Amino acid sequence: MIILHANNIGRSFAGDVLFENIDLQIDERDRIALVGRNGAGKSTLLKILVGEEAPSTGTISKKRDLSLSYLAQDSRFESSKTIYEEMLAVFSDLRQREANLRQMENQMSKLSGADLERLMTDYDRLSEAFRLEGGFTYEADIKAILNGFKFDQIMWDKPIAELSGGQNTRLALAKMLLEKPDLLVLDEPTNHLDIETIAWLENYLVNYKGALLIVSHDRYFLDKVATLTMDLTPTRLDRYVGNYSQFMDLKAQKLATEAQNYEKQQKEIAKLEDFVQRNIVRASTTKRAQARRKQLEKMDRLDKPDLHTKSAHMTFKSAKPSGNVVLTVEDAAIGYDGDILSAPINLDQRKYDAIAIVGPNGIGKTTFLKSVLGTVPFIAGEAKYGANVDVGYYDQNQSDLTPNNTVLDELWNDFRTTPEVDIRNRLGAFLFSGDDVKKSIGMLSGGERARVLLAKLSMQDKNFLILDEPTNHLDIDSKEVLENALIDFDGTLLFVSHDRYFINRVATKVLELSESGSTLYLGDYDYYVAKKAEQEANLATEVATVSGQDLSDQSAPASQSYQASKNAQREQRKLTRRIEQIEIELESLEESISQLTEQMGETNDAGTLIDLQKEIDQLTQQTENLMEEWEALSQQLEG
Repeated sequence: MIILHANNIGRSFAGDVLFENIDLQIDERDRIALVGRNGAGKSTLLKILVGEEAPSTGTISKKRDLSLSYLAQDSRFESSKTIYEEMLAVFSDLRQREANLRQMENQMSKLSGADLERLMTDYDRLSEAFRLEGGFTYEADIKAILNGFKFDQIMWDKPIAELSGGQNTRLALAKMLLEKPDLLVLDEPTNHLDIETIAWLENYLVNYKGALLIVSHDRYFLDKVATLTMDLTPTRLDRYVGNYSQFMDLKAQKLATEAQNYEKQQKEIAKLEDFVQRNIVRASTTKRAQARRKQLEKMDRLDKPDLHTKSAHMTFKSAKPSGNVVLTVEDAAIGYDGDILSAPINLDQRKYDAIAIVGPNGIGKTTFLKSVLGTVPFIAGEAKYGANVDVGYYDQNQSDLTPNNTVLDELWNDFRTTPEVDIRNRLGAFLFSGDDVKKSIGMLSGGERARVLLAKLSMQDKNFLILDEPTNHLDIDSKEVLENALIDFDGTLLFVSHDRYFINRVATKVLELSESGSTLYLGDYDYYVAKKAEQEANLATEVATVSGQDLSDQSAPASQSYQASKNAQREQRKLTRRIEQIEIELESLEESISQLTEQMGETNDAGTLIDLQKEIDQLTQQTENLMEEWEALSQQLEG
């Protein structure tokens, strides 16, 4: 079923067309990734679709009563509530109905006969509707969402006004997930999230019951979540079935086919034009020439496909080779003012290693890089460089850039002996050409500043590059160019990144930091995830063995064991919730039976006594049924 349809959408600013002729259809349960080059207008299109901006041309139609939530890149909501109070507000209607049910339960002790029977019937109907809409689980849902977004319970009473910008944006997304709208529109939802939280969000969105429309530079995230990819260009929106990686393959095939068709048509046009030119003045052939001319006039001419969209051309090379041993870290502890973030950390990095550092936010990944560089002292331990190691550093905060410098001066000031033409050529390779080099650093976007910093780094010709979040602010195209440059680099890499796609392509090893120290994995990101899954499965096996469980399939692959473990945990949570729900229902039934018993002791009317006894028998039977279910579920949970 169609829930939103955009027809012939266009957007212009001061006469300049950003995009036009855009058609888009969103169906229930669609998972759409909206992609396109930086500046293509992806965020603008999202704002038009959700109604925050008006299109210059075209119309938007939506399903009646469509519920829609929109997360902008700078989403922030103001509230005087605490975190938990704000999440509870999502369920204000359910909580009101819960209060009504409690009120009905209190009324039961005051009624009898037909009035009580009517009340019981209404109560059963409303209670079942309350259950089906999550009335018994909404508090558990709140806790699961908050924990998933790294809001520990100690933070739940914190006023929202005291949250940082990143925390506020995460909470805005958490609230949207609790609201469960028909259509969830997300603009860069992985900003401010660490890898663990992004993975949690992926799993949640994969099972989300509504439709999704997502803009993101996180290609790994898009691969996991999206099943449709829409490619935005100035004149159209192309639809591809598949995730981001599948879209890239399909687009390459489409461009190749379009190029072949264009060349074929150009040859046909040239042939027809040549025939007309040679034969139009000859009496014997003029009619055929005129027919060819009409054929040319009626021909629907194909546009030349843009196969060579302008991209950066980054290169990194080392002026001299290092020794085989590049970096050694022994029993190191990192942190500030005696507060240890991670220890002990050990690393033996060899020439040509490309090591990615991962770990939760706040564990000290950037601190570790700064300690290796010597700008933040180790609390314990030390780092040693090998022979002929020459270090280059990319700072994610871009603090090495001078805001008042022009782009040209920023490089030229560091490389005074380099001819201006060489500086300009290097900047051109990083997409700064013409008057772009005269712009001041302070006026550049985050992505442009990142390219300036990478251009400076590329001119240093270091053999050991230490990079802190080098893909932040870069568009997908620039990320891919940087990946290729680092893969071709003839030196050694140590880097921190939240971009799992980037890690997968560049890293040869992964160093995980935790409170208990470091663990080195000898492969890319997918290998790291698989090994972690295997370790968790082995741990689950050990726990099960200690508890005496039967482990029949020891030969299952690690991924299957891990999935089985996850399924078991999910089932365990489901059983626990149902047991808690039964216990609540049992308490209510026991209270009702107690009230009915008291009423029987207060009356001598035979008819009333019979009616009360029937109600008690019914409630007693419900109690017995629930007790049987409770015992069965409890045994299943223990097993």
